[in-house]
Amino acid sequence: MIEGMTLAARKAGYSLSIYSTTPDDDPVESVQRQLQARSTDGLIITRLVSGDPRVKLLLDQRMPFVAFGRTDLDTAYPYVDVDNEQIAYEATRRLMDRGCRRIALQLLVPEDQASAMRLSGYARAMAEAGIPIDQSLIGHGMFTMESSAAWFDGLLACSDPPTGLACANELGLLGALHALGKRGLAPGSDVHIVTRDSTRLARFLPAKIEVHSVDMAAVGRKLVEVLESRIINPLGPVETILLKGEFDPGE
Repeated sequence: MIEGMTLAARKAGYSLSIYSTTPDDDPVESVQRQLQARSTDGLIITRLVSGDPRVKLLLDQRMPFVAFGRTDLDTAYPYVDVDNEQIAYEATRRLMDRGCRRIALQLLVPEDQASAMRLSGYARAMAEAGIPIDQSLIGHGMFTMESSAAWFDGLLACSDPPTGLACANELGLLGALHALGKRGLAPGSDVHIVTRDSTRLARFLPAKIEVHSVDMAAVGRKLVEVLESRIINPLGPVETILLKGEFDPGE
């Protein structure tokens, strides 16, 4: 995504500066520092949370911006997002098509709005199939390889383990595969897996993994294009773009 943003910004005559924060940092303070410095023409904000205060702050300050992601505010604001709800819905339905009813779901931290969207898609698919949601099968976390392996190994140790898994990302996938390997279980037969994969990592693994992929370089380019239009015309139409994932059955 950063590569796509860099190339698009350069093409438009802008330079890209990245201001990263840790989970312990206050993201609002980071935005306020940029506003006070007056050193930027516009901002791209990421990792939106419920009722994200940065959106209202930037609107109030009339700073051109675009969000990568959405938040539950009634105010119109420009964003580019991936349809995480539909991706999770399709992943869950595909696992059901493989005969799975005990379907585990990896989500990021509860405050992350993309996780709320994924949970909504999962819940919709389960409701349509008449399968009650077992909260013990839903995991929240950053899902590094280590944390994913520990979480999924705990589920596999249960008396009624999951037969399907919708992974949050590539690191979550690698951790889950490690947990399966420790127990001599095979993905695609003992446990079916669908993962979100933006790096095309899964195609190089010797396992049958079904994949939703998103062209993150294209996302980066689109973010810069929307931001440039806000810089040029702050009072113009508010663009909202929702990008779909592409499914690869991993045959």
